[in-house]
Amino acid sequence: MSKILVTGGTGYIGSHTVVELQQAGYTPIIVDNLVNSNAGVLGQLEKITGVKPEFHDFDLCDEAKVNRFAAEHADVTGIIHFAAYKAVGESVQQPLKYYHNNFFSLINLLNAYADKPVNFVFSSSCTVYGQPDQLPVTEAAPVKMAESPYGNTKQVSEEILSETAAAFSNYNIISLRYFNPVGAHESGLIGELPLGIPQNLVPFITQSAIGRRGPITVFGNDYNTPDGSAIRDYIHVVDLAKAHVAAIRLLEKGNPNGNYDVFNVGTGRGYSVLEVIKAFEESTGVKLSYQVGPRRAGDIEQVWGNVSKAEKELGWKAELGITEMMRSAWKWEQYLKDNPLRG
Repeated sequence: MSKILVTGGTGYIGSHTVVELQQAGYTPIIVDNLVNSNAGVLGQLEKITGVKPEFHDFDLCDEAKVNRFAAEHADVTGIIHFAAYKAVGESVQQPLKYYHNNFFSLINLLNAYADKPVNFVFSSSCTVYGQPDQLPVTEAAPVKMAESPYGNTKQVSEEILSETAAAFSNYNIISLRYFNPVGAHESGLIGELPLGIPQNLVPFITQSAIGRRGPITVFGNDYNTPDGSAIRDYIHVVDLAKAHVAAIRLLEKGNPNGNYDVFNVGTGRGYSVLEVIKAFEESTGVKLSYQVGPRRAGDIEQVWGNVSKAEKELGWKAELGITEMMRSAWKWEQYLKDNPLRG
C-alpha cells in the first residue's frame, strides 16, 4: 500500500482525509505538532477504521526534524499538506505568525523531498480569488490581492508550488482550492475541534446550541446579498476528504495537464449565514439565538465555486448537502459533550 504523508493529520480536514485514505487502501502517516489539534483524535481514528495511524509529533518549521523524517521515510510516495494556521481574523491581528508558520513549513517539506518522486496535494483555499468579479468562480479567474494575511499565504504558497513544479520534475502537484468545510464524520467520532472561541460559523453554531457559547454573531447584515449576510459555498468535510484521495489518484496515473494544476472543490452553491442558521434549526429541531454585529475585517461578501473541472478531471463530486452537514456537525458536538477527547 502506498504511504501518504498527511501533515496536520490530526486536524479537522486532515483527520477525515486519513479515514478516506485508509478506506481507499493507502497507508497514511501523520505529522502534526498538535498546536491546533488533539492527540485524542488518533484513538478516534482507530475506532473508525480499526487501524491507529503512524504518528509523529513535531513542528514542520523545524528544518532539521523535517529532513530527518524525510530520510527515515524515503518510501513516502505522496504528501497531503494541511499543516497551516487558518483563521482569517487572527491572521489580520498576527500576520507574522501566519507568514512564518505557513511558509517555512511548506518550504522545509519541499526541500526535504526535493530528490524523491512525490505526488503533492496542497490545501489551498477559495480566498485566493478575493471577491470574484463573476460567480460562480472558475479556476481561470484572476487571483486578486488577498483580503487577509491568511489568504495571502495561500496565494504565495501556490506560487511557490507552481515554481517548484517547474524546477523539479520529480514533483507532481495539485492545489485544491476549497470553499468552506463543515460537518463531521457520520460516526460522530471526529469533527471540527476548534481551540478556544471558534472562528468559523458552524462550530460556533453547535457550541451555542449546546450551551457552551452565547448568541451567535452574524458579522454584517448590509452586504449586497438577498438577506444582507455573507454568502459562502459550504462543503461537507467527508466530501472534501474524498477529493484529496481523488487528487492523489490522478497524480499517480499522471495528470494530463502537467505537473502543476489547480481545482476548485465545493458544491457549486452558496448559502448565506442566515440560511445556514435556518438550515441548522430545520435539520436538528434546535432553536438558535443570534445577533447582528459589524462586518469582520478580512471577510468577503460572497463566493461560491464552479466545480465542473473537478467533476470532469478528478472524477469527484460533492454528494452531501446542507442537511447532512448540519446534522453531522450537531452529532459530533453532542458526542463531545459526554466524551471529551483526551490527549
